[in-house]
Amino acid sequence: MKFPVLKNTLLSLLASFAALAAATEKPRLFVLTDIGGDPDDRMSMVRLMTYSNHIDIEGLVATPPGGSTRPVHPKYIQDIVTAFGEVRDNLELHEPGFPSESHLRSCIASGLPLGNMEAVGEGKDSAGSELLIAATDRDDPRPLWVNVWGGPNVLAQALYKVRSTRSPEELAKFVAKLRVYAISDQDSSGPWIRKEFPELFYIVTPGVNAGGGFHHATWIAIGGDKFHGRFGGADFQLVSNEWLERNIRSKGPLGAEYPHWEYMMEGDTPSFLNLVNNGLSVPERPDWGGWGGRYELYTPRTEKWFLEPETRPIWTNVQDEVLGNDGEWHTTNHATIWRWREAYQNDFAARMDWTIKSYDEANHPPVAKLDHPAYLKAKQGERVDLSALASSDPDGDALSFHWFCYEEPGTRRMSNSRSGNKHDIVGFDQAQAHLTVKTSRVMPPGTGTMHIILAVTDHGTPRLTRYQRVIIDVE
Repeated sequence: MKFPVLKNTLLSLLASFAALAAATEKPRLFVLTDIGGDPDDRMSMVRLMTYSNHIDIEGLVATPPGGSTRPVHPKYIQDIVTAFGEVRDNLELHEPGFPSESHLRSCIASGLPLGNMEAVGEGKDSAGSELLIAATDRDDPRPLWVNVWGGPNVLAQALYKVRSTRSPEELAKFVAKLRVYAISDQDSSGPWIRKEFPELFYIVTPGVNAGGGFHHATWIAIGGDKFHGRFGGADFQLVSNEWLERNIRSKGPLGAEYPHWEYMMEGDTPSFLNLVNNGLSVPERPDWGGWGGRYELYTPRTEKWFLEPETRPIWTNVQDEVLGNDGEWHTTNHATIWRWREAYQNDFAARMDWTIKSYDEANHPPVAKLDHPAYLKAKQGERVDLSALASSDPDGDALSFHWFCYEEPGTRRMSNSRSGNKHDIVGFDQAQAHLTVKTSRVMPPGTGTMHIILAVTDHGTPRLTRYQRVIIDVE
């Protein structure tokens, strides 16, 4: 192997190790929400409360509904936080680390009731933009994830002020701490941010609803099968109002704050699902995939629903090939989210049980544990043994195992087979399994990484799943 190639391979592996290590830390989160318009923001906020022990929430900022010049509605956030306070101690019986109601109240603020770039410029500071600057400046080595559920002009104003009042070096340090996951472009400040701050880490499907942008967005797959998304393959019953009535709304004070959807369930939820520590997601690697979808870094070609052409690489749409519940294969960016639907819906239902039930009455996620390192080396034609005998369940439930090759995140080029499964894993449904690294006929010849996912699912009610990711570096 040539030394430059070896160096690049080692750097890539070191970066992967660092990303995996960072995934075990609690991520920091700052939410910009146009709550008060479509009820889906309130739905997502309820779900976020049930995962608030997995995430350090540092901002909950109300922005104008639809990114327009309309009043902001922080009261909806306050009401949900009040309901969370009523059930917080019960949640703590099941998992530790939930924040206090008073802490969450200290995170609530508002942006200006102005849409688009009208809220950006000299004298346009708001309580929300000032809170965002303070959170980013906090002496904390972890990045700050900014979820944009509506228009991002609060973020735009924070960046505008920092650029206007600090040195270029200080601005670069500020920008480097931010990680943005935006739910499409719901006002014109999103494209402005991406153009003006080209180094900013930004996940988004560009475009606006008026031009059909939501139809093409990855996030729509959380539950938009029959509305904007109009896709097949997923189980729509799991996101229906009937399922939500039984499993979410009927459960205590927090469930009572979860409204019926008008168009679809929780369009904003994917923005924080990849921050949940379930063993699958690695937030710093959107290209590895998880409950919040999968994205790759490139400059997308201009589509008619874009507000303006993209001028820089962003983390954006990419496809997975997934066997749907209709028995057909689907190759689409939507599949990067709906492939996990049963797992993330069951998980939410269980956490809502935690708000009202004792520990013995509820189900808790299994512990997926490998008996070997998460990074392995192999050569073409070699057998790789996989084992997770150390996995367990806190409730003593039986466990099911599923090993599969998640081919899209890997860097190894592989040829398709007629079955659609390029790597058969022997004993894929057992605690111990193995695969043989197939010889690849593509060029370059089959080196790179393969991602093997272990999904461990318990037999409680509802059935809960946790994961481990094994990366095989094929030499």
